Parts: sequence; C-alpha cells; structure tokens
Amino acid sequence: MNSPSQMPANQLSRLPYWLLAAILLGVLLLWNILADADYALIFSALVKGVWVTLYVCLIAFACALLVGLIFGLGRLSGSRFVQEAATFYVEIVRGVPMLVILYYIAFVGAPGLVDLVNWAGDGLLSAGVGGVGQALADFSIRDMSFTTRAILALVIGYSAFIAEIFRAGIESVEKGQIEAARSLGMNYWQAMRHIILPQAVRRVLPPLGNDFVAMLKDSSLVSVLGVQDITQLGKLYATSTFRFFETYNVVAFLYLVMTIALSLLVRYIEKKMPQRSNS
Repeated sequence: MNSPSQMPANQLSRLPYWLLAAILLGVLLLWNILADADYALIFSALVKGVWVTLYVCLIAFACALLVGLIFGLGRLSGSRFVQEAATFYVEIVRGVPMLVILYYIAFVGAPGLVDLVNWAGDGLLSAGVGGVGQALADFSIRDMSFTTRAILALVIGYSAFIAEIFRAGIESVEKGQIEAARSLGMNYWQAMRHIILPQAVRRVLPPLGNDFVAMLKDSSLVSVLGVQDITQLGKLYATSTFRFFETYNVVAFLYLVMTIALSLLVRYIEKKMPQRSNS
C-alpha cells in the first residue's frame, strides 16, 4: 500500500506531460485573448466560425456513418456485383485527395446532381405530377449552397474510410456466432442486425472517434469554397488587418481546443469499453 504522502508523487509521475504542455500553451493564449484587446477582437470575429465548423462536421459525419455502413456491408455481400461495386467506390474515393474531392463535388458533381433533379422534375411534369415536379424542374445550382456541397464532399470522402472500419469490425466477430444464429432460424440480415452489428459497432467506436477528429481538422479545407468556417474567417480577417500572427494563433487555438477535447473523449471511451476476451 502506498502512503498518502506517496500518492501525489505517483499521480504526478503518471501525468501526460504532452497534455500539461498543451494546457499551459492554451492558458497562455487564453490569457492573451482575455487581456489583449487585439486578441479579444480577433476571437470575437472568429468564434462564430466554430458553430459553422461543428455544424458541417456533425452533419457530414452522421451521413458518412450511414453511407459507410452501407458500403461496408456491401464489401461483405455474397453478391459478386454488389461486392465489386462497393469495393470500386471505396478504392477510388480513398485514392483521391480530400481537396480534389471538394473541388470535384462543388463544381462537377453538384451541377450534375442538379441536372438529374431537373430531369426527374421534367419526368414528373410529363406524368401529370405538377407540385413536386415543378419544384424539381425549377431547382437550380444556385439553390445548392457551398456549405451543402462541402458537406456532400466530406460525406463521400470519409464514407469510404468508414466503410473499411465497419468491414474490419464485422469481420472481427467470430464466424461461429452467425452460424449459431442461422441455426436458431435467423436469416442473414436478422443475424447481422441483432448479433453481429452490435458487437462490431462497440469494437469500432475508437477508430470512428479518430475519424471524427480527422474530419474536424479536414473541415478547414471547406474554406476554399468560401464556407464561413474558422479558417475562412481567419483568412479574411488576417488579409484585411495584416495581423497574421495573432489571427492564426487564435485559429490554431480554437482547432486545438476542439481536437484535443475530442481526442481525450475517444481515449476515455477506449478505457471504458470492455476488453475483448482472447479465449
């Protein structure tokens, strides 16, 4: 047993010093924001970009989870066509840089999607469906904001990586469990829904959390489309005031607060998750 006098020393020896250094740096920047009028003005100009960044990330990640699960299941499908189609999507998307995907979706994919919507609207009008058909036929590229295009690009880019995470999680569940479920009268999808997927989801929570942190950082790329996130607001403020050093200090501070908080949350979840038995 450690004596009470030894416990603080033991706890201090287990402290993550990188986190202590990050906290000290954050406190220094926060002090500048509170005490320096220039930093306070920059912070007030950029903080509204935090909500745009979180809005884009939360919606994009939620949609990427759904799309990634669909393609992850497709990769494990017994149908050769479905498996090859899902693999084609995953391999092609993972091989293209995120910035290129953003540009492609914003200026090629979105106009093509609008043309498809207009074509569907014209078809409905021809079939006598006036209300919905007219709305779809009148839909234009200007009705699709760059924020929506950025979210769509992030969904496509990250769903391919999430599909591989789900595939690996499903394959990590012992095959005997699905065989036992089938012997109890369950079909493939019932066994997947009630037995395999609940276990797989628990196992892939940590890598999914890491992907969310990565998406939060990659969301800074949406600034190239003019989306008013932290990076875009920082760029506009710095170029108008020439306070590049102070502005990008605040930009880095805001991203660090969010990413470190999420990283610590992911580590906490990893520690609280039950360990898989090796037997």
